[in-house]
Amino acid sequence: MLLSKSAQSVQDVLTKKGIEAKVVELPASTRTAEEAAIAIGCQIAQIVKSLVFRTKQTNRPILVLASGVNRVNEKAIAKSAGEEISKADADFTREVTGFAIGGIPPVGHKQKIETLIDEDLLKQKELWAAAGTPNAVFSIDSEIIVNLTDGKPISIK
Repeated sequence: MLLSKSAQSVQDVLTKKGIEAKVVELPASTRTAEEAAIAIGCQIAQIVKSLVFRTKQTNRPILVLASGVNRVNEKAIAKSAGEEISKADADFTREVTGFAIGGIPPVGHKQKIETLIDEDLLKQKELWAAAGTPNAVFSIDSEIIVNLTDGKPISIK
């Protein structure tokens, strides 16, 4: 089955990095963690929410990979970033990642983005992440997400 251009770009990045993960496009939306868990048939805690923030002083993008069950405490993200942050808008998100909100993968962005990983994700064995579109996903072992994304595990709560 052929993947959409965005989903194929994520598959290409995974393949290039030697990750044996298969991007699939589902008939149901995976835009929210709840929708993704239902469509995939997994626990919400296994869903990787990709949220982009923007630092207020230096305008840096920060990607937060959060467990689907957790809310992000922006103060914890700001502390890790070393400055105040705000949620990135759709234009900024697409500009720095190359993807639209609702389908942002943890890898394959237009530019290198500082990545913070919810330490609760590392308690799960298998994770499911967006793959470039609101209905494309891939499964990944939690043991490799830190190296794959060059991310920093933190408490986001």
